[in-house]
Amino acid sequence: MTEHPGFGATPAWLLDRRELGGREWAGRAGLNEDEVRAVLAGDDPGDELLRRLAPALGFHAVDLFILAGLAVPDDMAPLDAAAAMWMKNTVVDAVRLPAAGRRELLQVIRSLPQEERRTGFDPKPLLPLAGGPGARVVRMLQYRNLNWSGMARTLASVTPTYLSAATYGVIGSGRKELTPRLVADFAAVLGIDARDLTALTGVILREVPPPPSPEAVDAAALLWAGRRLSAAQARHVSELACSIRGDSRDAHLMELPGS
Repeated sequence: MTEHPGFGATPAWLLDRRELGGREWAGRAGLNEDEVRAVLAGDDPGDELLRRLAPALGFHAVDLFILAGLAVPDDMAPLDAAAAMWMKNTVVDAVRLPAAGRRELLQVIRSLPQEERRTGFDPKPLLPLAGGPGARVVRMLQYRNLNWSGMARTLASVTPTYLSAATYGVIGSGRKELTPRLVADFAAVLGIDARDLTALTGVILREVPPPPSPEAVDAAALLWAGRRLSAAQARHVSELACSIRGDSRDAHLMELPGS
């Protein structure tokens, strides 16, 4: 399936699963009920409206833009694409720390000053099926500042999914079908409920997957927080993560895809 059913179908399904009505959704978003009903009927919500609607569904706005097949505004992109090479190292190191160490890294990321955006964000194109379910999931990972290599190493570190870096490009182009296992593991890294993501990608989930591990939960939080970092800041955090580990990163890198 390459055609998107339209934006209204996405929130309608999420509302149904949460047993919410349009009026309650509007109230949570601080909007007029008529505005919400127009969106559910298929009207283009526009950037500002969608930014307010997404949190009321428990979603990051950028993810809802992508899942709904809408263009992502520039200000929702990661600050610095060059930070990607450092963030993947940070996650790989962080998930081998005790919970306290992972919390320390997250606090460091959140405490760093916000730098100005100097370059645009231009994620690798996903062809030929750029609007398919695989593309939407991979695009969300790209907006966590993960390239193919970063996806491979991150998922191999915190989920059972162990794929080559190139395979993520194949998934994004629609040439490899999404499976329930893949979507559940993508959901863990994205910090999204697996039941939401499987339904929104059209994948049939035959049984409810176990909850993600604490390491996967923290990896998702680190990736999300790391979107605001410059490359220099991300390098600082990566070096701190390696220092806290107190051992050599090189031995483990040999075991991970995309190294």
